[in-house]
Amino acid sequence: MTDLYILPGLDGTTRMLDSFVSAARTAGFGNVDAVGYPPDRPLGYAELEAFARAALPRQARFVLLGESFSGPIAISIAADPPPNLIGLVLSTTFARAPVPLLAPFAPLTRFAPTRALPTAVLSAMLLGRWSTPELRRTLRAALDDVAPAVQRARAAAAMRIDMSDRLARIAVPTLSLKANHDRLLRPGAGRQLIADIPNARQIALDGPHLLLQTRTDCCAEAVARFAQSIDAGSIP
Repeated sequence: MTDLYILPGLDGTTRMLDSFVSAARTAGFGNVDAVGYPPDRPLGYAELEAFARAALPRQARFVLLGESFSGPIAISIAADPPPNLIGLVLSTTFARAPVPLLAPFAPLTRFAPTRALPTAVLSAMLLGRWSTPELRRTLRAALDDVAPAVQRARAAAAMRIDMSDRLARIAVPTLSLKANHDRLLRPGAGRQLIADIPNARQIALDGPHLLLQTRTDCCAEAVARFAQSIDAGSIP
């Protein structure tokens, strides 16, 4: 049975992924694990990639899923993969800064009042009409678990990142999950992934940026079918 390893969004915790982990196990994966990042150390993308690589299995065949902020990390790992990586899933994510015009303003994120952002604003941006009281509480708790300096460092890193040159080096089959009502990413982010990764396809679902959290079962089933098609040899 194929395993699934998940790299999280900007909060870097696994709180927001608990339901998806459970759904992925039910959908047919073997071991399913979400990799949490240190909540008190403002690590950059290169350091987080090293941290993620150390958490991946050494021998078991696995699919790697990078969500949102972690997409560039998953892309970099897949471009120089461990031998037991058999597939890549990219959920509502990007290879280069989601809003490139904001890159010059990345240093200003050190002044951003991360914990002062109202939950209602975050919910509107990330959850949209799929918001529930439970999801709002979990989102707030996930952000409160992480030091503000860490959140600001990750936001600044995302505003500068560009992994575009690594997309063509990804040889494993790739699935992109696109949210039709994503209020965070520019529309071209997903198109770049499909255009530049040699063996990639996309599934679009009605949902907000936090697709794994709001369309949990649909996403888990789509990812499981993707992994099963690799195991069956129906994806070249």
